[in-house]
Amino acid sequence: MNMNHPIVEIRNVSFDYSGEIVLQDVSLDIRQGDFIAMIGPNGGGKTTLLKLILGLLKPNRGTIRVMGEPSRKASHHIGYVPQNVNINRSFPITAMDVVMMGKLEPGRQWKRQTASDRRDAMEALDRMEMAPLADRKIAELSGGQRQRVFIARALVTQPQLLLLDEPTASIDTKGQTDFYKLLKELNQDITILVVCHDLLVISTYAKSMACMNRRLHYHDHNDITGDMLQSMYACTVEEVCPVELVTQFHQNSFDKRVKG
Repeated sequence: MNMNHPIVEIRNVSFDYSGEIVLQDVSLDIRQGDFIAMIGPNGGGKTTLLKLILGLLKPNRGTIRVMGEPSRKASHHIGYVPQNVNINRSFPITAMDVVMMGKLEPGRQWKRQTASDRRDAMEALDRMEMAPLADRKIAELSGGQRQRVFIARALVTQPQLLLLDEPTASIDTKGQTDFYKLLKELNQDITILVVCHDLLVISTYAKSMACMNRRLHYHDHNDITGDMLQSMYACTVEEVCPVELVTQFHQNSFDKRVKG
């Protein structure tokens, strides 16, 4: 595939649930090597867009193509880590077992495990620095360790694109820093789109950002400016805009330096 050609093409996509508009006229190109952070208020359509890219939902209008194919046919090119991973922690399942789930074929409940599958799973765990804990029960892992296992499950099929929906919600501050450093390393050969509320993460690790609130505004840089706040990111009355929060934070820091 042409490296300059987008691996994901979203064109004029709109989507609604029972008549309630969730996405309106959304367009976005995701190119090989991108690391895009997506921000926006709750209910702004971020998770819905991820599900549309995966082909789990179908747009009411517009088109989505992944690697030149309709999204539903191209899901094997995508690794996905949802916001809430439904694994019963009391069930005696190991990290290796979780990663092996990524080898299940769509539409099939069971597949005989092969030596090749286990090698792929161990390589994915090793890539996430979790190979020594392959036989550890998932309930015994920390929040950050579990997230690494879930990403290993997404990586075991060697995807071109990795989608993550608020992956650090259950990880402490130290763990979050380590986690995003690891994502930055993965980005050397995997394209990443991550839903994130921590705007300081954006300025440190992401290459570009997308502001989503029904409509999408893409910025091919990771700087947050007052102009962006005023003209490109309109939050609902009910929501506190995260861009406004970080802009105010930077302004307060500047004022303190000036007064000092």
